[in-house]
Order: sequence, then structure tokens, then C-alpha cells
Amino acid sequence: MMHPRIAVLGCGYWGKNLVRNFHELGALAMVCDPAEAGRAAASQFAPGVRVGEDFEDALAAEDITAVAIAAPAAMHYSLAKAALEAGKDVFVEKPLCPSLSEANELVELADRVEQILMVGHLLQYHPCVLALRERLVRGDLGKLHYIISNRLNMGKIRREENALWSFAPHDISVILSLAGDQLPEQVRCTGGSYLNYDVADTTLTAMRFAGGIRAHVFVTWLNPFKEQKLTVVGSSGIAVFDDMEPWAGKLVIYHQYLTWANGQIPTANKTQAEPVVVPESEPLRNECRHFIECCSQRRRPRTDGREGLRVLSVLQAAQGSLDADGEAVGPSSIVDSSDEFYAHPTAAVDEGAVIGKGTKIWHFCHIMKGARIGERCVLGQNVNVDGETVIGNNVKIQNNVSIYSGLLIEDDVFLGPSCVLTNVTNPRSQITRHHLYERTVIKRGATIGANATIVCGVTIGRYAFVAAGAVVTKDVPDYALVMGNPARQKGWIGRHGNTLKPGQKGIMTCAESGLRYQESPDGQLRCLDLHEDQPLPPDLSKGIRSHDDLRGNLR
Repeated sequence: MMHPRIAVLGCGYWGKNLVRNFHELGALAMVCDPAEAGRAAASQFAPGVRVGEDFEDALAAEDITAVAIAAPAAMHYSLAKAALEAGKDVFVEKPLCPSLSEANELVELADRVEQILMVGHLLQYHPCVLALRERLVRGDLGKLHYIISNRLNMGKIRREENALWSFAPHDISVILSLAGDQLPEQVRCTGGSYLNYDVADTTLTAMRFAGGIRAHVFVTWLNPFKEQKLTVVGSSGIAVFDDMEPWAGKLVIYHQYLTWANGQIPTANKTQAEPVVVPESEPLRNECRHFIECCSQRRRPRTDGREGLRVLSVLQAAQGSLDADGEAVGPSSIVDSSDEFYAHPTAAVDEGAVIGKGTKIWHFCHIMKGARIGERCVLGQNVNVDGETVIGNNVKIQNNVSIYSGLLIEDDVFLGPSCVLTNVTNPRSQITRHHLYERTVIKRGATIGANATIVCGVTIGRYAFVAAGAVVTKDVPDYALVMGNPARQKGWIGRHGNTLKPGQKGIMTCAESGLRYQESPDGQLRCLDLHEDQPLPPDLSKGIRSHDDLRGNLR
């Protein structure tokens, strides 16, 4: 894999941090800044690295393969467009650009020229936020109800952009991620301008999502103390991420249960606080490393251009509401144009469903409001997808499958015909348990065979294989092959769907692809040749054996 050679455009207040990190990661080749102070800072943070005055120098340099843009937001569009057209991958600090139409143009351009476009939404790379999302997806907090985010400080006072655009993008990005990567149905924003005319120093943004999820973001630079706190309220627990606390206390989960006594009086059971132990690492270093890896491996970033579009859509809706003194505004539909997917005339796609580019939806399917389906998916006949459901990219769903609320399906999953997925352990017609939907996770690359049943609340590991007719009642490890009723592990299976047998030194080699696997001391299987989240290279994804050669491989 080729290591990118990155030029940072802008070495001011924030750009110098990018310079430091890319330099320490061994990827920085050049820094450009028209200001003498910026060039001096570049020499201080990255001694020996080429420094220029004109941004055009980096765009024209043949040895530069990627740029990181830390210039004023008004310059993001022109610089990013020029870099993409010059054949360079692009990292751009938030916001992607001030104009939604220009941001959409950048996303389409990046797709067309096949270059990486990543937006600097820093909190998405904070270990505590990643752990929080994992806990939420796993169902530790129950059903998501409400998200509260406060970002308060005294200064730095801006004159070009208000507090909403300066402080809120990171929080909005995280909120959209925690809410299942869906856009809110409605946005309201109020605020006040006290130091500079028409530049809001404080704003309160409220969002309403499908399924009753609510969120608000309070930002100001007129607070006497600094606060950066995110609170996530679920039906069975509350998580608090306080970035001002020491590392060991930044993320705490409060296990709290509300029940009804005699159908009338709510009672709160004893609250238990659980500090979540998260390995310490610098979020910006993680973000920069992620960009380098995406450039090297040619894979889509976690905060890619489309994620930046979603955040920008909410920001523009909030600004429109702020200008209208708090009137409700719906985010623009430019983020998820229905023209980018195909739905058969007999399929029903409710307004408010989000469908990714290249997805095909066939006869008699129903996609409900609030559902989010990724790119390049195929939904066969008679597939039903509930609201609040998240389906990743390149997912194949065969005929007669129902995807219920509470289910999370990651990229590259295959669901066989008539497989059964549930979301309540003990359903009763007379009892409403909508607030008790259990979270079931099917991780990247897994296969669920025809007529298999997945009991709710379990996790199917990466590239696991559930045989036809199996009944899964507990978690399935990565790469495990399970069969029977109840399903039991019968062996290991590789990414190409072939069973693996131990060889020399316990290393298992896939006969089709040549990929090597090894069981770790904790009983988990790992691929020695690819990272667990890395997709198959093009030459391996096609396979090298005939179907006849592989016949009976799973028998």
C-alpha cells in the first residue's frame, strides 16, 4: 500500500495541529500558508518539511497525493474542488463548505474522479464517543430517547461565523451518528447576538427524529466556564461523556430503570454508575491516521463527504430557523436524492426513508419512514424494512425477509430467503412492548442462510456464517460457522465462505483466496493478511476457483 504524501493548506490556530500530527505520522510533505506567522509555525511544528506561501504550489506539486485544508470555511469549496480535479485526496476541516449545493457538488466530483473526500468531524474519532456508540448499538442503554449536548466557553469570539457554525458541527455529527445516521424530521434554533450585530453568540438547536428521538445542542462563547458534555438518555440507562473530566472519568453509564407501580406511579430503581474504561489516545491523531489509512487502502472514511452533507444540511436548517426566530425547518433533501436509487413501481418507499446511491429495491417491498439503507444494496421481492433500522452498504437481502426496528446490519451482509429476524423476546398481542425492542447486530460480511432464525438481542460476528435453517440463540463469534437448532459452532469459515482447516503452526489458509487465518489464545479467529474492517482487494473479491471445485465445501 502506498503511503500518501500530504500537504496541509493553512497553519493557523487549528492548522498547526494537523501539521504536527501528519508530521509525526510520517505523512507530511509540504505546508502552505500565505501568512508569515503560519509559515513560521510550520517550520516550528514540522522542521525540515517544505514550506510554501501559495496554496497553488501544493496543488501543482506532482509528489503531493493528498491535501488537508485548514483554511477559512469560505475557501473550502474552491480549494477542495481544485485539489480533487488535480487528482488528490482531500481532508477538509468542518464545515465541508458553507453552501449545501457546493458541498453536494464536491461529493459528486469525488465520486466521479474516485478520490477520497473526508470531513474533519473530530468527535467521531474520540475513543469515548466510539465506545458510547458501541454501547448504544449493543443495547446497553435500551431504546434511544434523547441526546443533550452542551459546548460552552468564554471566547474565542468570532466575527465571521456565529456560535452555531463554529461550535455545533462536531456535536451535530455525533448526534446524527448516534441516531442511526438519519436526518432529523424537524429542526428549531433560537439564539442571540450581543457582541456583534447579526453574529449569534449563543444558540440552542432542537432536533426531532423519526421514532420519537429528540436532541438539543446548546453552544455559546459567553459562558464563564468551559463545558463539553454529551448526555445520551435511553430507556434503561443514561450515558454521560464529559470531555472536561480526567480520562478515567470521561465516559460514565448510569444504569437506571423506570417502572410503573400499579399502572400509575413511576418508580426509579437504584442507579448504578459504571465508568467505562477506554484506552487513551488523541482524537486528532486518530482522525489523521484514519485519513492516511483511507488514502492508502482506498476505502471510504467514517466521516466522508456524504456524512459532511448530512451535518451541513442540519446546520443550514438550524440557521434558517434562527433567522426565522425559531420556526421549524426541515433539512434539505439534497443529501439523499431519490434519483440515486432504483425502486420497482410496486415497491412502497415512505417519505423520510433514506436510500443510498446504487441501491435496488424490487417487487412489493416496503421501506418505512426513518429507515436508512446504504449504497449498492439489493432488496429482493417482498422485503419489509421498519423505521429506525440501519442497513449498511452492499447488503444483499433475499426474498421474503422482514427487517424490524432494533436491527443494525453492517456492510457486506447477506440475508438468505425467508430468514427470520426478531426484536422482542416475549411478544404478546395484548401487551405493547415498543419501548423494549432489543438490539440485534449483524456485523460486516456475515451470511444468514435461508430460513434461519436469529433470536433478538444477539450479535453475529464479522464474516460469520449461519447455515440454512439454524436457530441462533446466542452471540456468534467472528468467522464462526454455526448450524442446527439451537445453533452450535461447527468450525471456522473464511471471508470467501469456505471452511478452514488447521495447517502448520495452527495457521489456516483459504484454498480459494490464499488468505491466512489463525486462532488467538482467547479463542477468536483473526485474518493475518487483512485488517478486520478492511474490504477485500479487487483481485481477491472475484475469487479464483470454479463452483464445481468448491461444491460440498460446507457439507
